[in-house]
Amino acid sequence: MSRFLVLYTGDQPAADRMSAGTPEQQAAGMQQWMAWAQRAGDALVDLGTPLSAASAGADPGLGGYSVLEADSAAAVQALLEGHPHTAMGGTIDVYESLPLPGM
Repeated sequence: MSRFLVLYTGDQPAADRMSAGTPEQQAAGMQQWMAWAQRAGDALVDLGTPLSAASAGADPGLGGYSVLEADSAAAVQALLEGHPHTAMGGTIDVYESLPLPGM
């Protein structure tokens, strides 16, 4: 079983995107995320949090992360089908954690 870092990117900073909606829209968005988290089940190691760029070279479009555990990258892609972030127009990048050499 491998761990995968899932990075959520968009065309604007997460803080801007989150503050743009009404409380009702924000609640509906969170319901979509929680429904996805429930579908992901035990594969979801860490739901993650929204991110805000904090250094000069940081990408302001990188808006958050999750950590998944699965047998393969293909299994992760299946878990990400219909993800609410892509439904909102964002993109998702996936990185597999590799074992440390010599460990």
